[in-house]
Amino acid sequence: MGLRAFFDRIEPQFTKGGKYEKYFPVYEMIESFIYTPKTVTTVAPHARSYIDMKRIMTYVVLATVPCILFGLYNTGLQTNMAIAEYGPSGWRAAIIDALGIGFNPANPIANMLHGLMYFLPIYIVTLVAGGIFEVIFAVIRRHEVNEGFLVTSMLYTLIMPASTPLWQVALGIIFGVVIGKEVFGGTGKNFLNPALVGRAFLYFAYPAYMSGDTVWTPVDGFSGATALAIGASDGHAALPEYGITWMDAFIGTIQGSLGETSTIACLLGLVFLLATRIANWRLVVGCLGGMIAFSSLLNVIGSDTNPMFAMPWYWHLVVGGYAFGLVFMVTEPVSASHTNVGRYIYGALIGFMVVMIRVINPAFPEGMMLAILFGNVFAPLIDYFVVQANIKRRAKRNA
Repeated sequence: MGLRAFFDRIEPQFTKGGKYEKYFPVYEMIESFIYTPKTVTTVAPHARSYIDMKRIMTYVVLATVPCILFGLYNTGLQTNMAIAEYGPSGWRAAIIDALGIGFNPANPIANMLHGLMYFLPIYIVTLVAGGIFEVIFAVIRRHEVNEGFLVTSMLYTLIMPASTPLWQVALGIIFGVVIGKEVFGGTGKNFLNPALVGRAFLYFAYPAYMSGDTVWTPVDGFSGATALAIGASDGHAALPEYGITWMDAFIGTIQGSLGETSTIACLLGLVFLLATRIANWRLVVGCLGGMIAFSSLLNVIGSDTNPMFAMPWYWHLVVGGYAFGLVFMVTEPVSASHTNVGRYIYGALIGFMVVMIRVINPAFPEGMMLAILFGNVFAPLIDYFVVQANIKRRAKRNA
């Protein structure tokens, strides 16, 4: 018996009136993960399209592949360089040592495998903990388990520091799924990005594990400031003195979260999302425009006490989580604005806010996470005013 025949045979037990009707969301989740949903419209009189939710989410996950691969390499690279000075520690180092892989930062394979030892546990815990609550809510509300969680779990993993305790990983994704999405009705009804909600929860609940100089490279005793922290204290001109050039930041061989350090990897993902029309280019243009315009204005204004005023836009682009947030969070269709004019405004608001937070507020040297959540909150209001302006303009024209 083939797998397709097996699913067809047991399906009546999960549909209405079946013995396991209550657990239809679980059946549907597994079946649609393996096969294309049967509900895809292919004939008239409806608009025909084979781009269903499953394919859209698959495209987004595929777009993160460059960030994943480089994240593995960079996490292993930073860890192996620190081990050369402080020595190995922890169960991951013990496994790598037992396998004879070694900790040579000049060995790309050693870096990739060491990075995988940090990425994989965080991703597995994210899938299990968040997936359980996705299924629980689907069973209770009797709706499908949406493929959107695959994207949420991947993005959440990539914005976590490699040193994050696994119990915090689980707690954060549960908070993001439940409070950021399910309380509003599930995928498509949430106005906040669930991955960022989970990350923000951990940031404020456990700040010592989410920020500072000791969380980015998971080696006991190692301490090193991020590019943004250095820029906030000494100015971006001092970054080369710490061994960080603009090209290092663009390529991504600097400290940071698991998958958001490489701007070029993010741009490869952006090209794919724009080519497949999953991402809307107006959001990207708006966010870049807002960031470039406001950072340039602050460059002109200047400050004798705040060196961040002097950081040019091309440094803002490559440090912190700006590029990753721009590509995968700003363009997220559910929580962004839905009108074309509103997309420009929404993107510009986030671009403005990330510079505002980074430069003006010394308590938050990063800023992109909070800027996107701020934009999420105002997206419905932006669309409302855009629609009302269109109504008034048409009424005036036809009066």
